[in-house]
Amino acid sequence: MLAAIPWRTPPWLPSVQRLAPRRPPASLVSSAVSSLQLQRSKRQAANASRAEQSCGTAPRPSPISPMAGNGGEGAVGKVACAAWIRRRDDDGWPPGVSRLLVAFGRGATASSPPLVDLLEFDAKASALSSESEPLARVTVGEAADTPRAIAVHPGGRELVCATAKGCRVFNLVYKDFGIHLISRAASPLQCVGPQKCLAFSTDGAKFAVGGEDGRLRIFHWPSLNVILDEPKAHKSFRDMDISLDSKFLVSSSIDGSARIWNIDEGAPLINLTRSSDEKIEYCRFSRDGAKPFLFCTLVKGHDVLTMAVDISNWKRIGYKRFSTKPISTLAISLEGKYLALGNRDGDFCAVEIKKMEVAHWSKKVHLGFPVSSIEFCPTERVVISTSHQWGAEITKLDVPPEWKVWQIWLVLLSLFVSSAVLFYLFFKHVRLNLRP
Repeated sequence: MLAAIPWRTPPWLPSVQRLAPRRPPASLVSSAVSSLQLQRSKRQAANASRAEQSCGTAPRPSPISPMAGNGGEGAVGKVACAAWIRRRDDDGWPPGVSRLLVAFGRGATASSPPLVDLLEFDAKASALSSESEPLARVTVGEAADTPRAIAVHPGGRELVCATAKGCRVFNLVYKDFGIHLISRAASPLQCVGPQKCLAFSTDGAKFAVGGEDGRLRIFHWPSLNVILDEPKAHKSFRDMDISLDSKFLVSSSIDGSARIWNIDEGAPLINLTRSSDEKIEYCRFSRDGAKPFLFCTLVKGHDVLTMAVDISNWKRIGYKRFSTKPISTLAISLEGKYLALGNRDGDFCAVEIKKMEVAHWSKKVHLGFPVSSIEFCPTERVVISTSHQWGAEITKLDVPPEWKVWQIWLVLLSLFVSSAVLFYLFFKHVRLNLRP
């Protein structure tokens, strides 16, 4: 029998509508700046094409015209991976362009090469723009180069797409009232082979990749100078994450082992302890900015558990069962309030970390097939999940909404006004009683 360890709650832890993409006019200053960015990005794209030829990948033509349909001539492939893009307010783009975008990596079909699509997300409607008319579309290689994972830089202006041959880097540029994905040269990444895990540090200064061959590479970004290159980090990578302070990296292997790495020193720090019948599979660092923890999914016999590890000593502090089905992916929200666990039957749940209780269940989102990836929207209680059979799904979480800043100020103002009125009435009543 599995001896249960009581969970100790730390006190510090407190369907798709189609919308036409908007094309607002850009200002003359923004257009001039974007023109310079586009010219620079085109030069980088030319360098990237020459680097692709050195890897044996012929340069592809410019973005193709989208065509609707799920089959037949001109049909695009299914979504294999997806990622949110949150643009900054000071990035120089016109105010009419959505601050929330979604990047789709699509597989090849008989009439379409593998693609990366960029779509707008309407936060009010919790919906994407039309998938048949993306804001931008670019090919990523030959038919076998199906996108496997996408990582977006925290600044929102660059993304990395992993394929069978290596990784492609794209810049997001606004020009001529439209968004362009421009490939740029990244020779240390383009010939590294198939990568299973991609991760940017929170500050955007580090980038790590973990391959099917078990090799771990950590780079400075954007220079791509090597911090660590460990050929035998694991048998083969399963999952990877970087801590909020960008000091530690956790990686897990298909054999059930997990290891902590010190990024600054470029060296392994410790192996997470486990018994012979345990397998550590997916890992995520906490993101709430309080005392940091590491969450891991743990398989022990027929039990599927989620455990918490104190990173001050890398020891377990407790675990809890949220699903009886095998876990296939793990994610954490940007502010660290929720965990999301997808399973191999196509379901997923959202767990409130403060209470360590399931706050939302979505059944049969990817009916009968494993959820291959799941990611929280940076600003809304929405997640995007993918599976190899059903592609991408947008799901709005049935959880209490977050308080907005203006709502907090309204409550404080109401309390102040109420206090002033009560003080005035009390003072007036006292004066009347004191009169002779």
